Amino acid sequence: MTDSFELGPIRPPSEAYSLLIRTTRNCPWNRCKFCPTYKGEKFQLRSVDEIKKDIEAAEAIEAEIKELSWKLGFGGRVREAALAVLANPPDHAFNNVALWMHAGGESAFLQDANSLIMKTADLVEVLRFLKETFPGVKRVTCYARSKTAARKTLEEMEALRRAGLSRLHIGLESGYDPLLELMDKGVTAAEHIEAGRKVVESGISLCEYVLLGLGGQAMWREHAVETARVLNEINPDFIRVRTLTVNERMPLHEEVEGGRFVRATDEGIVGEERLLIERLECRSNYVSDHITNLLQEVEGRLPGDKEKMLAVIDRFQSLPAGERLGFTVGRRMGIYTYLDDMSDSRRRDMVERAMKQLAADGSQMQPEALYALMKGFI
Repeated sequence: MTDSFELGPIRPPSEAYSLLIRTTRNCPWNRCKFCPTYKGEKFQLRSVDEIKKDIEAAEAIEAEIKELSWKLGFGGRVREAALAVLANPPDHAFNNVALWMHAGGESAFLQDANSLIMKTADLVEVLRFLKETFPGVKRVTCYARSKTAARKTLEEMEALRRAGLSRLHIGLESGYDPLLELMDKGVTAAEHIEAGRKVVESGISLCEYVLLGLGGQAMWREHAVETARVLNEINPDFIRVRTLTVNERMPLHEEVEGGRFVRATDEGIVGEERLLIERLECRSNYVSDHITNLLQEVEGRLPGDKEKMLAVIDRFQSLPAGERLGFTVGRRMGIYTYLDDMSDSRRRDMVERAMKQLAADGSQMQPEALYALMKGFI
């Protein structure tokens, strides 16, 4: 096994089983205060030939795994062979291809932070080559910035869709201009709307990401209200929420340490999320597929599932203060996932022991202890 190809550092959780093809390196903006991923790294466009060679390397790995399915006695059953490779993959590229094959081999994700910044003709060529090489791939997605999508013409976006681009993942983060400026996002609410509408009109599926807690304690209300307004204007296929988590690799960390940015508490963020959902009028899938979210079960199809989603938040908010804190600690330690998990006596005992270790009196536990627990997730 000698073939390999280059991989970037991240992909969305929804692309966990996608074939990863790196079309660009790092982020062309790389200034957002809340993002640590590409800090200190230089953005680079990869050439079409370089990308094609990586696609060919992935094809060669796929062929090796198919051959292994016979050598290992699986009779050509590639999923079993892929699982065998996953037990001891020679490198990350083999691991990615094996994982992709085991999941059915139907999706691909173009890395890194903004593949849409490529010249349209180059990206079209890459998409066509990818689809020709892997005809079984039904969905091809990538990250993009609203600023970049706004600069593309509708004709360019439609050409990308015809070439095989199925979905764009865009970091909206907020629809509140003062907050976007504070976080050095490099885009305005109006540009978010322009870009989002263009993507929707082109027929490419759109996933917009919202960062709960980004407004801190000072701007949480404006963040929720204006973000809902922008999303209603765009009407994306998906709204995916994450919760702000701050670590030392983020520029925002210095502002937190200096007292210039005061983080919202978990309970404050729950109230923010409730206001956001109340104001949403779009027809979108609301997805909470990230471990940083306190109430990960708040999901559904808008507008029909709005009341069901709000009922989960109401249930949490109606709990006695001690139980709200207990769930929060259990969630931040990975012990709880759903509110119903609190009825599991084994898990509840684990949480109670943890709370005694974190604070002499759990009811007086400081938010900093919970913030510290969240760091492990990023």
